[in-house]
Amino acid sequence: MKITCAKDKLHHAVQIVQKAVSAKATFLLLSGIYLSAENNKLQLQATDYEIGISCTIDAQVDIPGKIVLSGRYFQELVKRLPGETVELASSDEDHTIKISAGTSQFNLLSLPAEEFPVLQSLFKKTNGINSFTIKDNVLRDIIKRTTFACATEESRPIFTGALLELTNNDVRMVATNTHRLALKKSTIENTTNSDLKIVIPSKILNELAKLLTSELPIDVSICWEKSKVAFSFDDVYLESRLIEGQYPDYNRVIPPEFGTISTINTALFMDAVERVSLMAKDGEYNVIKFQFNNNEVIITSNNPDVGKAYETIPVNTEGTEIAIAFNAKYVTDILKNIGTTELQFSLNTPLSPARVKPQNDENYTYIITPVRTS
Repeated sequence: MKITCAKDKLHHAVQIVQKAVSAKATFLLLSGIYLSAENNKLQLQATDYEIGISCTIDAQVDIPGKIVLSGRYFQELVKRLPGETVELASSDEDHTIKISAGTSQFNLLSLPAEEFPVLQSLFKKTNGINSFTIKDNVLRDIIKRTTFACATEESRPIFTGALLELTNNDVRMVATNTHRLALKKSTIENTTNSDLKIVIPSKILNELAKLLTSELPIDVSICWEKSKVAFSFDDVYLESRLIEGQYPDYNRVIPPEFGTISTINTALFMDAVERVSLMAKDGEYNVIKFQFNNNEVIITSNNPDVGKAYETIPVNTEGTEIAIAFNAKYVTDILKNIGTTELQFSLNTPLSPARVKPQNDENYTYIITPVRTS
């Protein structure tokens, strides 16, 4: 192999694929980055079998070829190279690759490329039958608004992922850890697919969201089969395993109506909840209490080892006054992600699930289970 390419493009591609480099690889090749050069294109790949990412950039390919380099050292080296162009030239004799940039020259040992588990495009494999297209800003938004509600413990794997659901032109993402649930809906155009229900690991979705950084909306193509899902946009291809199992019927935990609805300024509420929760952080459940009255909500916490907190902020409450307690983190998480200046906090009884949603927006719903207090 012998190629020349722009350093910034190479660095960009390495930064993307290194997210899939295995940090604790039992199979040595999984700790490497696979490079394949032909037809004036350089493709980089990495995989840990949970996630696989490839990125393709333009390059002057003098001699086509395939190699695998240490992901750790190649990434660190490319980041620090001088100049604007990089030349990569491999040697079959000593299994090294010479990396030249400006006045710098390095030789890295290479690994056998023929043994690397090369990604095979799911779009080609399925002929695009199970696929649809969504704008990157829409996909990024539904990920950001939901995945924070996923479980982090592996005891029930199904809840460590988010449900992606497609019905006609309606796309939904749902996440829950059984104590709270986030649901975001959106409408997409030009899809003729049948119903879709797949559960994608939340850590994969969060990595995907970080890659969706275009200033102008671009199309993201999504394709799936029984055990995998793939995302394709620009020159990036990302593939992930799916979580097997039956996702619960989330509609059953969303109350159809509420007896108390409070309209609250999000920023005021957020500041007050964060301050009051400071006194609860050493507590076992990080519990804060809310007293929803007609024109105010009283927020309190009491930790015998730390102290007490008491705050009030103005609200507009319709319905029965109610006292209720929640895990403070579950409240602050939704306030950070709700994205509107005003919200609705809807309740029924001190022990039944409550709903938080943006004011005048039915496409985003957050359900939170209260904490029983003595």
